[in-house]
Amino acid sequence: MTIPAHIHFCWIGPRLPWAYAFAVLSAAATGGMDAVILHHTDTLEDGPQKRALEAAPGVILSRVDPRRDLAAVEQAAGLPADSLVALYEGVRTPVQRADILRAAILYRDGGVYLDMDTLTTASLRPLLASGPFVGTERIVWPAHVRATRSPTLRARHIGLSLLRQACRVVPGGWRGFRRIDFLYPLGLNNAVMGAPAGAPWLHACLRAMLALSPQERLRPYALGPHLLQRVAEQMGTDGLTVHDPAVFYPVPPEISEHIFRANRRIRAEDILLPGTRVVHWYASVRTRARIPRLTPAHVRAHCGREYYSALVRATIPDLPADGDPG
Repeated sequence: MTIPAHIHFCWIGPRLPWAYAFAVLSAAATGGMDAVILHHTDTLEDGPQKRALEAAPGVILSRVDPRRDLAAVEQAAGLPADSLVALYEGVRTPVQRADILRAAILYRDGGVYLDMDTLTTASLRPLLASGPFVGTERIVWPAHVRATRSPTLRARHIGLSLLRQACRVVPGGWRGFRRIDFLYPLGLNNAVMGAPAGAPWLHACLRAMLALSPQERLRPYALGPHLLQRVAEQMGTDGLTVHDPAVFYPVPPEISEHIFRANRRIRAEDILLPGTRVVHWYASVRTRARIPRLTPAHVRAHCGREYYSALVRATIPDLPADGDPG
């Protein structure tokens, strides 16, 4: 079944920094889809970010009522009453709540979900005919390594971690990491995923969330990448297209810090790989402190020497004129 040509974002909170507005605007300008929907749980503060989204063709701001909407998904999916609602209200962070909302919204509506820390660099339409899809990233600590008692295996991955840290710190280290990335195992990530409404694998993800113990639900990544990996291992990946890292994660965790480093002369396309359609830049890792300064004014001033700004400039041709960070 073909995936609807809709892109979904989820935002929890009233204040939307420019960096996350850029995610929505790049998807609308470059994603090649019929609609880009920002599902927000709170009334968004008025300001240049909100006005830019309201003015962008194809962007829809949709207020979410988590209790009402999750209850409707429970009924449609045949899940116990109040189960998703209780799960949502029982977790602590916006990231965990967004993990729940994205799976529920995709199950209900179908489409492509993108995290707010992404930039869309090419049309997503070619991905819609393949059926449900997710992407992989290069990681250091897959589940079997985290659980291992083998000192040899653990030592190997400590070495990989140190090597990655060196590539993160050294100027231009992202290029060096690409020469050795084959050493690193692949892991699923839920920052980008697509499916038709009612997809069985999304149903399995919702059930897997509910099956976690109250303690497990609160662990980092338990409702996100780790849950996807667990479902894939239990169900297999038949009928699920799994894209390689180049498509959504061309610059992996930790290494993504280079996207924000100052350089002499750069081009947006230098950091992309053949087939890249989305760049996930990992706000949850080391780039969070940079977010307040990522405004239209910053992008214009730095697009010749910072990959992030170059990517924003390349993917949002009509960059908003207002540089007020809000």
